Amino acid sequence: MPKIIGRSLEEHRREVRSRVFDVLRGQLYERGFDAITLAGVAAEAGLGRTAMYNHFPDKESLLVAFVEDEATRYVERLTAAVATADTPVAKLSTFVRLQLRVLAEYHLPPGTALASALAPSAYRRISAHADPITGQLREILAEGVPEEDPDVLIPMITAALGSRQVVDVPPERLDDAIEGAVRFVLRAVGMTEDHKD
Repeated sequence: MPKIIGRSLEEHRREVRSRVFDVLRGQLYERGFDAITLAGVAAEAGLGRTAMYNHFPDKESLLVAFVEDEATRYVERLTAAVATADTPVAKLSTFVRLQLRVLAEYHLPPGTALASALAPSAYRRISAHADPITGQLREILAEGVPEEDPDVLIPMITAALGSRQVVDVPPERLDDAIEGAVRFVLRAVGMTEDHKD
């Protein structure tokens, strides 16, 4: 009988998921999604292959569960950070910085590449987690540039922030690259430091 981690079955499940997601996060960064195997993740997480398959029957379900977990925590983090900003400029700047930091930290295939790596139903599940992020951006734009159509601005901002080229720079240049992107997005939507309300 497999060893239970923690004091209850629920605690065991949480701990297994936490271990697996920690390993997956590192492997995504080091190798990319295509090079990952369930057996490799299980071994590094200290789990047997059977135990791994009990939680995640295939690589796609592992990725979907990981992205859902990460997205939930990211939305909470983003909401809290934007809530502390006191002007639309500060809110949009915070939004852009966090989006790019996350892009720099994770090596998931962006947008259409991820869609081609997953079944349509799995991709829809992952895409649904972008809705609160898009909603946050919509609120910022409605407050900061109410005269502009958010349905035009949102896809343009999303496209600009989805380019790995922005963050694929040497580590010592990352902060400058992100700040350059912040200035670009603010100018693109017509928000500047003197545009505080």
